[in-house]
Amino acid sequence: MVKKIPLRKCVVTQERLPKKELLRIVKNNEGNIFVDLSSKANGRGAYIQKSLEVLQLAKQKKCLERALECTIPESVYQQIEKIILNEQ
Repeated sequence: MVKKIPLRKCVVTQERLPKKELLRIVKNNEGNIFVDLSSKANGRGAYIQKSLEVLQLAKQKKCLERALECTIPESVYQQIEKIILNEQ
């Protein structure tokens, strides 16, 4: 039997991709925003492709801010960038 690969939609490109190719950004009940590497944290999540081009688009178009309904601090974008660079 073939195992089903979970797909999620990138909030920037609107593409449906395997979860492994995406990063999950979470806003929890306390209003904290962080990168969820386990993909299991409670809260509202938004997925973004692991690419610097997509990250730049997300900043310009404020895609993550719209998806999570809040302002995203620069430190979160820097954290995402570090993770993307480490995986390349």
